[in-house]
Amino acid sequence: MSGTSSAPGPDATAPGAGGAPAYRVWAVSGIPEVAPGANLAKLIAEAEPGLADGDVLLVTSKIVSKAEGRVQRAADREAAIDAETVRVVARRGSLRIVENRQGLVMAAAGVDASNTAPGTVLLLPEDPDASARAIRDGLRETLGVDVAVVVTDTFGRPWRVGLTDVAIGAAGLRVLDDLRGGTDAHGNPLRATVVATADELAAAGDLVKGKAAGLPVAVVRGLGHLVSAEDGPGARALVRGARDDMFRLGTSEAVREAVTQRRTVRTFTDEPVDPGAVRRAVAAAVTAPAPHHTTPWRFVLLESAATRTRLLDAMREAWIADLRRDGKSEESIAKRIRRGDVLRNAPYLVVPCLVMDGAHTYGDARRDAAEREMFVVAAGAGVQNFLVALAGERLGSAWVSSTMFCRDVVREVLDLPQEWDPMGAVAVGHPAEEPRPRPERQASAFIEVR
Repeated sequence: MSGTSSAPGPDATAPGAGGAPAYRVWAVSGIPEVAPGANLAKLIAEAEPGLADGDVLLVTSKIVSKAEGRVQRAADREAAIDAETVRVVARRGSLRIVENRQGLVMAAAGVDASNTAPGTVLLLPEDPDASARAIRDGLRETLGVDVAVVVTDTFGRPWRVGLTDVAIGAAGLRVLDDLRGGTDAHGNPLRATVVATADELAAAGDLVKGKAAGLPVAVVRGLGHLVSAEDGPGARALVRGARDDMFRLGTSEAVREAVTQRRTVRTFTDEPVDPGAVRRAVAAAVTAPAPHHTTPWRFVLLESAATRTRLLDAMREAWIADLRRDGKSEESIAKRIRRGDVLRNAPYLVVPCLVMDGAHTYGDARRDAAEREMFVVAAGAGVQNFLVALAGERLGSAWVSSTMFCRDVVREVLDLPQEWDPMGAVAVGHPAEEPRPRPERQASAFIEVR
């Protein structure tokens, strides 16, 4: 590894001791201050005319943003951050970790007030992968070389102190090296190893560029096997999708995010439900408030397909009998019965029950009714905790009221104590499709201030 250089020596790609693989990385000097509209490929080619096929070019996002006119006048940086933010992940004081328009989770949405004129801020490139492709094409046209280009930016990392550069845009590079299916030196199978090659290269380049050295570009030579003729998927492939992100939620925003993301799911895949996840959700449910220090919740987990079928068949018969007594037509009955398919098609069912252990008896109808209402509200709070916790486990759910209309049938089929009151049923499973957008609700419409 070396510092600045306009051209590496002839041994730049020589192997290490004993023929071990080696590479060289150096910073490019001589790149002037970049103005909006600048041709970055031309500036880089003039500063580093010795670029060769198979080189990897690491370009700091700041100069890409400047060239693309992503400089914005902003007396209030916070307003610029708001405009670039899609989702707040965590907040502490004035510091915000957010997901920005590029899908990146980072501090301040990548809005930067350094290395730019006073009163202005730099926004990240609108499409960093497209920016990398443009620079790559420009170098191919200018110098006739086939290089990979990585656009880099500085990130903090959960659980680790300090900053490092990562790839936010890429072209012509194998950004991920998937080793799954192979074996290690001892013959052990590799089941989860996917190397973030683009991020490793970005960090290597930052060691010679530095944060304040005025050297926005670095070159890596000797790793041509990572360079591809095609532009490839870009750095977007490094962004973990929401379904696979175990750490999607931040600190104080975690509960709010889980609550707002909880949706009623009516179609499920055949993927089995982890019983441990349901039990963890029950553990969250029983932290709900309850009157008189009681525990008015019981959760009956229907993990047997035979039990689920037996219960739903019995409930259907009871429901049909009720509808016929109401004088409903057979067509109307069939339509109503189909509404219960969400329970029948779910791979896992839970029947939450209310128990009145510890309730006070006043001998007064008004106060006794209020006492029961307190317990019903507590049961609802427990079920809401349960549904939110399931969402946190990336499980979909639908709380259906049907068991409340045939409680005796449910108690008999499930062999429940007479004093347990089923409070509906919760269908649980992996969502078969993304939920439809929820109509926006303004909290102010539900608030009265006195």
